[in-house]
Amino acid sequence: MNRQAQTAVLFLTGGALLHAGTTDLYLRYVKAGLRPLLLLAGAVLLLTALATTWYEWRARNREDAGHPHHEPRVSWLLLLPLFALILVAPPALGSYSAVRTGTALQQPYGYPKLPERGVLRLSLVDYAGRAAYDRGRHLTGRTLQITGFVSLDAKGRPYLVRMALNCCAADAQPVKLALTGKIPPVLQPDTWLRITGTYTPRRTTDPINGAPIPYLNVTTAEPVPVPHDPYDESWNQ
Repeated sequence: MNRQAQTAVLFLTGGALLHAGTTDLYLRYVKAGLRPLLLLAGAVLLLTALATTWYEWRARNREDAGHPHHEPRVSWLLLLPLFALILVAPPALGSYSAVRTGTALQQPYGYPKLPERGVLRLSLVDYAGRAAYDRGRHLTGRTLQITGFVSLDAKGRPYLVRMALNCCAADAQPVKLALTGKIPPVLQPDTWLRITGTYTPRRTTDPINGAPIPYLNVTTAEPVPVPHDPYDESWNQ
C-alpha cells in the first residue's frame, strides 16, 4: 500500500472512531466509560493523517515528477472493514450467546444502600448478586423492577439476562435470572422485558458452569424497547 492509501486508511479509521464516539454506536463495542479514550484515539489518527499528507506533499515537490511509482491496487480492499464499521452497526450480544455461556455472576464487594420506600428499580446484576450472595436482605417484601432480555434454554425454560462486560463487547458474558410466577405464556428470545416482581430465595445452578442462578418471582412483564446501553457494567464496580 502506498503513502496515499495509508493516509486514506488513517483518515477513515479516525473518522470512524469519531463517528462511533459521538453517537451511540460505540456502545456496541466498548463500555461507556471508554468514550473519551475513543474520541482521543480518533482525533490522534486524523492529526496523523493530516501530518502525513503535509509531509508527502512537501516530499513530492522536491522529487522529480517524471518517475511515478505504481502500487498494487488490491491493497485498497483493506478499506472494506472500515466501511462496514461506518455503515453497519452490529447487534448487541443476545440470547444466542447467553444459552451457550455459563452465567458470569460474581460475588459483589459490597451492596449500595437501597431506598426505604417505593418500587426498587435494580439492575439485573445487582439483584442477582443480592439474591445469590446476600440472601435477599433488604429485598424481601419489596416490589422490584428489573429489565433484561429473554433467553430460553434447550428445555424452553425462560431466563431474564443482561450481558455484563469489563471493557468491551468481546469480553461480554451473561448474567441470568430464572423466572417463576406469572410468566407470559409466549416468550420470544431476545425480547426485552421490564419485569415487576418480588424476591424469592429459590435458586438453581447453571448447567454449563455450575454457577448460581437466582429466581425472580414475576408479577407483571411488559415489553420494552432495547435500552440505550444494552450492556450492564455494574458487575465489576
